[in-house]
Amino acid sequence: MKPIEVLRIAWEAVGKNKVRSLLTMLGIIIGVSAVIIMVSISAGTEKTIEEQITNLGSDLIFISPNFSQGGFRGGPGAAEGGLVFDDAFAIAELNGVKGVVVEQNASQDVRAGNVALQGVSILGTTADFPSVRDYQIDQGRYFNELEVDRTQNVAVLGASLAQELFADSDPIGQDIVVGSTRLTVIGIMAERGLVGDVDYDARLYIPVSVVFKRFTDNQFSRIIGDRVRMIYVELENPETMDDTILQIELMLAKRHDVSLEEPDFTVTTQQDIIGTQEATTAAFRSLLSWVAGVSLLVGGIGIMNIMLVSVTERTREIGIRQSVGATPNDIRAQFLAEALMLSLVGGLIGVLVGGGGASLFGSLSDMRTVIVPISIFLSFSSAALVGIFFGFYPANQAANLDPIEALRYE
Repeated sequence: MKPIEVLRIAWEAVGKNKVRSLLTMLGIIIGVSAVIIMVSISAGTEKTIEEQITNLGSDLIFISPNFSQGGFRGGPGAAEGGLVFDDAFAIAELNGVKGVVVEQNASQDVRAGNVALQGVSILGTTADFPSVRDYQIDQGRYFNELEVDRTQNVAVLGASLAQELFADSDPIGQDIVVGSTRLTVIGIMAERGLVGDVDYDARLYIPVSVVFKRFTDNQFSRIIGDRVRMIYVELENPETMDDTILQIELMLAKRHDVSLEEPDFTVTTQQDIIGTQEATTAAFRSLLSWVAGVSLLVGGIGIMNIMLVSVTERTREIGIRQSVGATPNDIRAQFLAEALMLSLVGGLIGVLVGGGGASLFGSLSDMRTVIVPISIFLSFSSAALVGIFFGFYPANQAANLDPIEALRYE
């Protein structure tokens, strides 16, 4: 029997009982669509994390306290371990370092004239922040090193924060009240938008020394210095990254009186963080794919079950075909084609549902989705393999029927 004829008869057999065929394909549809949706969610999360890390700036080194060595323990013993503000000044003197930024977060109510905002995010930084973190100034200027050293009450507004506080008036030179501290606006950041869950345009940027003095309660700062949670280092040449990291590690180990085998700090790069996140999300994506694959397995069992029922129902038909010359291979091919038809049609519907579902989920939720073409190919191919694998046993049962017994079947 010609393949075209086999497929035509298989399509007619599937279409005779549309409701039963649709219910049989349901497991395949759910499995294929679940794989596509789950992989797209995982890929979207991975892409968002990568953009957030890249958005921090380019060619950066991140230095953070090593908590296992006592960072931020508090109390008199807190002098052992962790990073302090003075470490940033020491790093800035090393060869190959283009800029160093320290960041300290806080949250305060902000008032400008008759406009009052609650819980505004404050970012205390140093003078190199715009260049290191690749930020642009739209109006005015950013504060300089002298203003940081002298703890001067100056501020730079995010784009949307400036609009909320001053509407259409010019904020440059005007005063705002942060908590109980009066600051003078000297600049406005260019629009940067929302990345992940961080609205960079709604932030208030002030010298980190002002944050330490006005908005951070650190009773041991006079003894051990102001604690910092992260130091960002920009390189002059990315090719010297390994040498610069070694310089930083040796210098901090000497300053903190620790060994490189057991440091009280951790030095990482953007690629390290991206690699770690990719490994984590890849493992999560694999787990989701295996879970979704169970639906394909269930769908395959459903196809085998319904095909066995079909063989029983069509026993007399099989006997008639055998009596007019159909070989066992013809019968086997016929039922195998029907099982494959069910899985392929179910897979195609699953691809459409999965693609549409992923797009809809991304538009209606805060989670980003990215449809991965390879997930469509793999899920559809898996559906076809499931149809062949689970359809072979019923097809073989049909091919092995005795013609005489089949003709006698009522």
